[in-house]
Amino acid sequence: MFFAAAVLVTLVILGFTLFIRSKDLPEPVPVSPYHHLEVRKASVYENLRDLQFEYRVGKLSDEDYQRTKLDLQAGLAIVLAEIDKLKQLEGAPAPGGKSKAVAKKSDTKSDTKSDTARVCPHCSAKFEKPLKFCGECGKPMVTEAG
Repeated sequence: MFFAAAVLVTLVILGFTLFIRSKDLPEPVPVSPYHHLEVRKASVYENLRDLQFEYRVGKLSDEDYQRTKLDLQAGLAIVLAEIDKLKQLEGAPAPGGKSKAVAKKSDTKSDTKSDTARVCPHCSAKFEKPLKFCGECGKPMVTEAG
């Protein structure tokens, strides 16, 4: 009798300890719709860096390098197009970007050529020096020819 009571108490304690009520669980962190695309984009950029390194070291022939580079760039173009499509559907910039109202406001503040070359027209990221491509979204920085 005593053994049965000890087993029952042990089972109740284990059941209470292992039983998780749904109200005790924390709220799940909302996942950005861009998250999986940003991960894929970062992966493609890393693969391009690795490919360039291996080519410079001499592990790849010119033909293999060009073919693989074109394949990776095509994959990157698809990922960037999907990100742009999501931006257009939502009407908002990707994480890290600014809203359209803030982007318009910051565009009016930058009147000189050097300022427009330092602010990305796509995501409104600001940089210390003029760049050819945005360091945040990777799109070309549009500069006035003059």
